[in-house]
Amino acid sequence: MNFPFRYRKLAYVALNVTDLPRSLEFYKTLLGLEVSEHNDEIAYLRCSRDHHNIVLHAAPERGVKRVGFELESDDDVEAAFTHFQELGYKPAWVSKDETTLLKQGRSFRLRERHSLLQLEMFSKSTQMAKPFLPTVANIARVGHVVIGAVEFEKACDAFIQDFNFKVSDLIEDRISFMRCHPNPLHHTFAVGPAKENQLHHVNFMVTDIDDIGRALYRMKKNNVQIVYGPGRHPPSNSVFIYFQDPDGMTLEYSFGMEEFPEVGAREPRMLEAVPESLDTWGAVPHPEFGKSGVIEVSS
Repeated sequence: MNFPFRYRKLAYVALNVTDLPRSLEFYKTLLGLEVSEHNDEIAYLRCSRDHHNIVLHAAPERGVKRVGFELESDDDVEAAFTHFQELGYKPAWVSKDETTLLKQGRSFRLRERHSLLQLEMFSKSTQMAKPFLPTVANIARVGHVVIGAVEFEKACDAFIQDFNFKVSDLIEDRISFMRCHPNPLHHTFAVGPAKENQLHHVNFMVTDIDDIGRALYRMKKNNVQIVYGPGRHPPSNSVFIYFQDPDGMTLEYSFGMEEFPEVGAREPRMLEAVPESLDTWGAVPHPEFGKSGVIEVSS
């Protein structure tokens, strides 16, 4: 299939949190995001010039609300809407009132049929006058989102065939790492099998390997649970550490990642389903690693 639209990047992740003031403080002071604006129900935080890269919603249950992808142009947004209509996805335009609050251009939403994850697509968002100023970590961007899906294989097929995500690597029956083409990063998204449709983790890419080490001791000092790492992922060659936010959702810092050319990219590798395919250093995941909360389906 010739896809009529192109992605620019993973733009933001909207998360449901059960205590907004508590989570806002964590994401600002321990994770290192900058607050763009907030009220009693919602908080917008950034790690770039974008108005937001994380949106926190006050909710009774933790989990992921939606994932936003920025496309390359307004024409791409219109073409993507038509594409998903033709595939029977029933995309819906976001109201003008809500896009004004989100500080985005024309936007639409739809759900992937098997994981039920809600995705949002748009091409314009407000760029802040001042650059993001790193505090406790040199965060470059929100890097990727990983989910678990009950219908793992069907969800993978849909993201590849309908959404034009390209597989970079996969671990047999464990996880499929994908990039939103033609974004070059090894993965902006990944899917693994799960007993319920859920968020696994949200990643933030840092520019200094020392940020991984500093995070280890900063989190320990503040009684934040480390759930995996430090270690190095063979699929992307990134150095990582995973820890929990106040709701127990898993977050990751990573340093370094393989990048793919738009044309002539290598073929995806099928890696053995053993611990060494996820970490070459020998870290052992905590039992709560990736047990991150549900995919919201009510919105």
